Amino acid sequence: MESLKNIFWLGTKELRSLQRDIILVVFVVYSFSFAIYMQATGIASEVNNASIAIVDEDRSILSTRIVNGFYPPRFQKAQLIEPGEVDRAMDRGHFMFVLVIPPNFESDIRANRGTELQLNIDATAMMQASIGANYIQNIANDEIMRFVERSQGTSVRAVENVVRTAFNPNRDNVPFSAFIAIIDNVTLLTIVLTGAALLREREHGTIEHLLVMPLGSFEIVAAKIWANALVILVAVMLCLIFVVRMALDIPIAGSMPLFLAGTLLYLFFATAVGVFLGTVTRSMAQFALLTILIMLPLNMLSGGRTPAEGQPDWLQMITIFLPSRHYVSFSQGILFRGAGLDVVWPEFAIVLALGLVFLLISLALFRASIAGSK
Repeated sequence: MESLKNIFWLGTKELRSLQRDIILVVFVVYSFSFAIYMQATGIASEVNNASIAIVDEDRSILSTRIVNGFYPPRFQKAQLIEPGEVDRAMDRGHFMFVLVIPPNFESDIRANRGTELQLNIDATAMMQASIGANYIQNIANDEIMRFVERSQGTSVRAVENVVRTAFNPNRDNVPFSAFIAIIDNVTLLTIVLTGAALLREREHGTIEHLLVMPLGSFEIVAAKIWANALVILVAVMLCLIFVVRMALDIPIAGSMPLFLAGTLLYLFFATAVGVFLGTVTRSMAQFALLTILIMLPLNMLSGGRTPAEGQPDWLQMITIFLPSRHYVSFSQGILFRGAGLDVVWPEFAIVLALGLVFLLISLALFRASIAGSK
């Protein structure tokens, strides 16, 4: 009972110390408010308002239909330019796409003669260039198919593809970007707050005060864990309510309390990483460098940006032991697919087990560190 009281009061000391650190407080508020909003709305992976020009050398009904097939929000209104203007317009970056329709295009289609469209792409915008090329190809093919069916009175489509998109019917990138930004910031901010708390004790000389008190290493570490974890958990909850639901108007498919419960389990791992870095480093500069080295692999291999199944087989075997991969997996299941505890409990258990193992390792290192300081 006395140990629990020590942990509680030490934790409140951590909260008061954090409250006086204005820079960290502003960093936490910014990371779970404006940063989430800007990352969700400012980074577009799909084609949006792309500029396109068309060189129409056919001037036929079919070519006119293709020209009129491009409209917002995917594309700007297509502009007609002359063949000699293509290179100059592309060099100056006026258009992302320039589609060239050759002469006699409609007559060749009617006569079933081989013909082709030329698409010039400014690939400096790599992601939109790749996706936009597929959009343009599909738009042109659809117009050609409809024209042939009407002019010949026959259907040339052997198979009609019916696509139904689950969990994100509009294929909107905003919900995906917002939730992944929250998940990434949970890892970053938890590591930074916990590690900075240990370094703050060392730099201010208060760690020596703690060592002469009747406190165990577990009590010191546990206090820092619950205090910093509480700050992150409250920040995530407020972010979901005010930024995700209200500002971005993104629906949450599953249970928010269940997601917060999973986040709490993941915080055992993230705080343990913070304790580990705060123990092995001796300055904020060292801590910042090691944080970068750890954060990059955790985020890149978690499966948040790209599916874990796309990684090499040997790398997938390694990422199984990363709690961040399982955290991303069950978070997407809860937030996007509305998964319940009956679906995500195995990953909850894995995250908790891996987090506790790493916490024990960090605690052992911290215990050895303070033993050497006495």
